[in-house]
Amino acid sequence: MSDEQQNPNPEELQGEAINEAAEGNAPEAEVETDAEAHIQALEAQLNDAREQALRAQAEAQNARRRAEQDVQKAHKFGQDKIIADLLPIVDNLERALAAIDREDEAMKSVVEGIELTHKSFVDTLTRHNVSIHSPEGEPFDPQLHQAMTMLDNADVEPNTVLNVFQKGYSLNGRLVRPAMVVVSKAP
Repeated sequence: MSDEQQNPNPEELQGEAINEAAEGNAPEAEVETDAEAHIQALEAQLNDAREQALRAQAEAQNARRRAEQDVQKAHKFGQDKIIADLLPIVDNLERALAAIDREDEAMKSVVEGIELTHKSFVDTLTRHNVSIHSPEGEPFDPQLHQAMTMLDNADVEPNTVLNVFQKGYSLNGRLVRPAMVVVSKAP
């Protein structure tokens, strides 16, 4: 067999199909219309397949991006529970410093030890992107502060923080614990 017999020319095949269709008493225009319709159907299927492939690719990219964002958030905010559990220790150290008589010579070394421990603890929190909010004198912000009580006070504007019972803390800009405050109101 020659190469031409093994690999027929596509134009010859199309010509043979037309000839066979003509021999089968089918008009030539009808064969061309059927072929064009078949080509259009195949092109539509191709376009649908391309569109599905693009959608699948976009969906995969979105899933990958969401997974990366979840991992970043886990790294950034994964410590918030342990930090929330450690904050009462800082509060207790501050209460101990407030309760100790600093004038007593026997307590000076205890005060110094508590102050150093407190400073070390606060420095450690700061190194781990924890910020402290002590909003005394600032306007009340319900997103950062928890009002414990309101007091009449003509000296300051209404809704101003007068006193802070407990400091607030945030981790990387996300609130871990709101500050517990006393807020002024108009007399």
